[in-house]
Amino acid sequence: ERALLCCVLLSAWQSAWGQLRYSVPEEMPKGSFVGDVAKDLGLQPPALRDRGVRILDRGGAQYFALQKTGHLVTAERIDREQLCESVPECVLRCEVIVESEMQIYEVEVEIADINDNAPSFKDVDMQLTISEMTSPGSRFPLRDAQDPDSGRNSVQRYELSGDEHFSLAVQAGPGGDRRPELVLAKALDREEVAFHDLVLRGMDGGEPSRTGTARIRVAVLDANDNTPVFSPAEYAVRVPEDVPVGSVLVTVTTIDPDEGSNGHVKYSLRKISRRASELFYLDPERGEISLKDNLDFEGGVSYELEVQAHDGGGLFDTAKVAIVVTDVNDNAPDLTVSSSQGAISEDAPSGTVVALLHVQDKDSGTNGDVRCSLDRGFPFRLESLRGSYYRVVTSRELDREEVSEYNVTVRAVDGGSPALWSIAVLALRVLDVNDNAPMFAEESYSARVPENNAAGALVLTVRASDADWGQNARVRYRLAEGRVRGSPLSSYVSVQAETGAVGIITLHEALDFEDTRSYTLLVEARDGGGLVAHCEVEVEVVDVNDNTPEI
Repeated sequence: ERALLCCVLLSAWQSAWGQLRYSVPEEMPKGSFVGDVAKDLGLQPPALRDRGVRILDRGGAQYFALQKTGHLVTAERIDREQLCESVPECVLRCEVIVESEMQIYEVEVEIADINDNAPSFKDVDMQLTISEMTSPGSRFPLRDAQDPDSGRNSVQRYELSGDEHFSLAVQAGPGGDRRPELVLAKALDREEVAFHDLVLRGMDGGEPSRTGTARIRVAVLDANDNTPVFSPAEYAVRVPEDVPVGSVLVTVTTIDPDEGSNGHVKYSLRKISRRASELFYLDPERGEISLKDNLDFEGGVSYELEVQAHDGGGLFDTAKVAIVVTDVNDNAPDLTVSSSQGAISEDAPSGTVVALLHVQDKDSGTNGDVRCSLDRGFPFRLESLRGSYYRVVTSRELDREEVSEYNVTVRAVDGGSPALWSIAVLALRVLDVNDNAPMFAEESYSARVPENNAAGALVLTVRASDADWGQNARVRYRLAEGRVRGSPLSSYVSVQAETGAVGIITLHEALDFEDTRSYTLLVEARDGGGLVAHCEVEVEVVDVNDNTPEI
């Protein structure tokens, strides 16, 4: 039977709206199989790493892990009663992101209950005082047995053993719970028997059944003919979540016309959840319910207490106290970057996704309504996706030569008064595309060179710049081919190719004024991406007196 409970119960998963649902019993060891996410998403295991499939980390407890095989497994042993106290259906959620698709899948895992807890009584030794004048058939509420398990595994029935003066009745509470009551079956006689010792057993419906036991001692007292009466019988109070610790939230009162100990009323909490017992304190004498710990609207919206007033003769009355916690805007929006690009090409088309963001606010109502926006003046826009997701996309093509990097601030503001906000900054580098040709500093150049200069002499320098970056901005120079008097132009002058921004033109051999008086050069500047620019250079040869007259 235990082996059957440990088997993973896979429920049908549904892909609509990007959701997967599984079921697994509680208390399974770490690493237990939950579901085949890869199969259910139609992904082969080799593609998981390439597509960036992972579980999103929201900063809270991680109960599941995604293996390389695509199997979802438990990250730790899960105790349903610890996580989902008093919740009929215990569902844990996580989110799986496929980064290559910018797609989020919500995974719901139902934690199925197993019968791992026995019923238990808060007080294993109960003390009751009953007047000997009490009529047979009178009923006295007893402490419920508590069982954190749910459904059939919770408390199902009670048994009483002891003597013939008492029997047991079980009433159904407002929430369907079973409440034991001690019924006086036979009139009491204090002079005959002053104390009655009984045993109460609470049993769950598990297989096998588990049992909890409490001992009851009934002390028989003299007559007390007036019962305390609450006025009113029900209390309701609304409390803001930021009320200071120690504040009195409500005071319950009763009327009992008896005198002495029979009219002295004390108060106690008959039915209270574990969390409520940590938050509230009831003064047994004054009936004041005060705050012991800080309230948190996000941790609990309402609490229902049952207060019992009993006098010195054992008579009692019960009242309900409903405490409703109202929300205060004490949580700023939580804005996280689920995925982002660190760099983008400047020729990326408009609408390119650069980041995926998630925003949530733990507050409720207008305090939890969040608006997201981008700083103005940037070529980006914000698009709302399913649920609480947004993506940042380009609103036009980028120009690296205009702006080479951006720090884009996304702001999330809630609807509280005053509003709370948070920001996320996206650092984005713009990658260069070779979209700029070199440009000469001047459209044309001219130089005067004396004839007979030695080879290697400087003619002039030309300068070209390129607005691009890196290899795209690296400029090389060369001379266009041409001929002078039948000889290649390059036999007279040359330009150094690898000189960066400056092209240096030098002589290959000495020029002769009497041979050629001027040269027209066409200089080409080419960048690393293949874009070119040209300029003309006019070289004038200056005559020197190097010839003697002939007669």
